[in-house]
Amino acid sequence: MTEILIRDAQLALTMDDQARELAGCDIRLRDGVIAEIGQGLRSSGQVILASKCLVTPGLVNTHHHLYQTLTRAVPGGQDALLFGWLQTLYPIWAGFGPEEMFTSAQIGLAELMLSGCTMSSDHLYLYPNGSRLEDTIHAAGELGIRFHPTRGAMSIGESDGGLPPDSLVEREQAILEDCIRVIDAFHDPREGAMVRVGVAPCSPFSVSRELMRDAALLARDKGVMMHTHLAENDEDIAYSLEKFGCRPGQYAEDLGWVGDDVWHAHCVKLDGQEIDLFARTKTGVAHCPCSNCRLGSGIAPVRQMRDQGVKIGYGVDGSASNDSGNLAAEARQAMLMQRVANGADAMSAREALYIGTRGGAEVLGRDECGQIAVGKRADLALWDMSTIEAAGSWDPAALLLAGPMKVKHLLVEGRHVVKDGQITTIDLEKAIVKQNQLAHSLREKI
Repeated sequence: MTEILIRDAQLALTMDDQARELAGCDIRLRDGVIAEIGQGLRSSGQVILASKCLVTPGLVNTHHHLYQTLTRAVPGGQDALLFGWLQTLYPIWAGFGPEEMFTSAQIGLAELMLSGCTMSSDHLYLYPNGSRLEDTIHAAGELGIRFHPTRGAMSIGESDGGLPPDSLVEREQAILEDCIRVIDAFHDPREGAMVRVGVAPCSPFSVSRELMRDAALLARDKGVMMHTHLAENDEDIAYSLEKFGCRPGQYAEDLGWVGDDVWHAHCVKLDGQEIDLFARTKTGVAHCPCSNCRLGSGIAPVRQMRDQGVKIGYGVDGSASNDSGNLAAEARQAMLMQRVANGADAMSAREALYIGTRGGAEVLGRDECGQIAVGKRADLALWDMSTIEAAGSWDPAALLLAGPMKVKHLLVEGRHVVKDGQITTIDLEKAIVKQNQLAHSLREKI
């Protein structure tokens, strides 16, 4: 039996059904689960003194492309819209291999963890030079983060009217066969699982209608979740209307891509009918505000989606279109953008943090995560409220207004993976050196 006691937290934002905010509370973690919440608790195990800390559920990242952490701020793609940005970066990504995938995932996940993230999805949709999904799974395993990788794919290359170069697309039968392989090898359906695998054709403009349909059938046969990009910007809508004769929401519905086992990234350009469709079918959305700003895609209708009951979480998206992987900063950006679009009272700091914790867990189908309650998984973030960022703050619960944006302690499944602001599970300095070496080699090739 392993036990950790978080003692005398300044404040705990539980995100539970009663939205409790508990001052001066203790939280006992035992064998990966929250075992007890109260005051004056005692323990013979490890004790974390939290009198100057805000405690929240760990943040949940619902959309990422971890491999892109090797291609931040690439010249030629810094000021482009989505399609032009992709065409700039595809040739660089074609030079990746297993080492690049593993190291970039390490860096991307470590960056997330330092920003309070205890669970992350990933959308890996290209596999050059022998790369495989497990390159990222092994990286997550070493770091100790809860991981939801998705087996993405592209099958329509330039010669067939698609965006990606032909060297980065795969045969559709091979894609489906590898989906089965990685699900059978790595997917864990049990409560508290550290790894769950999803099926994720990249986008309507990089795979065929047949692959979208077959991937949905496969995912449901295997009992795994489904993920793709949808309605990201005006170019995306125009492509759907021209190629499919309908808007993205109808295309998704026609092919079985709505339901409580589906979540779509971006959804910046959903209209009212599509929002209603997602609400009725319990389809989830990964909102990626920083990437949407960087690529000029627009402001997603998050207020409208929330008001109609659509499940929403945050995604940092890839670090080639965000350049950062700070999930707390992503939540703050989401809050500010909704205020720009809808007024200063459009989204409170508490609601924005709820979306980043319990909201994200709901999108990924992980109801045992995302809240501080007895019986839920011991995934917690402790934020030091004695730092300069929070100095003078009257309300520690307003974390996204006054900071800090990096955690002091992070626990995943009751394991202390960030301690005093430092990753405990890998040699991060060594990983950073390796990452920069690999980035330099890619630049030399280009």
